[in-house]
Amino acid sequence: MEKYKADERRYDAMAYQRCGRSGVLLPKVSLGFWHNFGAEDDYTKCREIMRYAFDHGITHFDLANNYGPPYGSAEETFGRLMDDDFRPYRDEMFIATKAGYDMWPGPYGNWGSRKYLMASLDQSLHRMRLNYVDLFYSHRYDPHTPLEETLQALVDIVRSGKTLYVGISRWPLEATRFAFKYLRERDVPCLIYQGRINLLDRAPLEEGILDLCRSEGVGFISFSPLAQGLLTDRYLNGIPEGSRMSKGKFLRPDMLTDDVLQKIRQYNSEAEGENRTLAEYALSWILRQPGVTSVLVGASSAGQLEKNLRAASK
Repeated sequence: MEKYKADERRYDAMAYQRCGRSGVLLPKVSLGFWHNFGAEDDYTKCREIMRYAFDHGITHFDLANNYGPPYGSAEETFGRLMDDDFRPYRDEMFIATKAGYDMWPGPYGNWGSRKYLMASLDQSLHRMRLNYVDLFYSHRYDPHTPLEETLQALVDIVRSGKTLYVGISRWPLEATRFAFKYLRERDVPCLIYQGRINLLDRAPLEEGILDLCRSEGVGFISFSPLAQGLLTDRYLNGIPEGSRMSKGKFLRPDMLTDDVLQKIRQYNSEAEGENRTLAEYALSWILRQPGVTSVLVGASSAGQLEKNLRAASK
């Protein structure tokens, strides 16, 4: 593949939103590496997706230590992309990774201990071929480790220079409230909360997480905005052969209940009434929620990413 030169008009069409009360602006649509960037995926296609994303104003890239498969391989792919194409553009990129889920065997490769978080970030930086990340998350709430230990580790990681900002993902409301206060009092405010909001799952809205983020000046980014593909036209008539649901890994067939199918068809009807696809309708609905900074989309091709980006321009 030829040497990459970014499109000079890459910032013309994308809209950017301020992340809480910080200096950070994030694109309305960000690219997640949860699927399609592991060692088992075609690197040429990964490269095409990444190039398309950056050429169209996506500056925020979201990873985690255990994204793959196998674990760590999405970060390794990202490191290869950096060396092949994106090293000259590092300062235009906002790169995030996380630790909190199962990563390596034994008692120190999971959850939220200081040892795990710090060791994991060191490994992530090595795989991604970076000196620092822009954002490092506690990927999930740990009910057994004292919150002070997890949060102080985040504070110290910022002070070490290995990340510029910290965030939390999928923490319950009261623990989130404690985290915001603890971090703010140590001059390392939480930049962003990552949670799942979509038309089929509105938990952070109903539980008060999004309201808390707004009141505390913390950004919010939604993962799985299309409910793993349920909120597309792919499943309107059942489970197509070769789809993610037919493989049953992350999206199981028993998730497509009669009630869910009825909701999907209703949302599709509403989308058609606005001359939109279901995916465009679903993404724009999230972006209209007060306090939402960005949505994280995955992509199996540049063409699929192009479709998702249309929601940001409407």
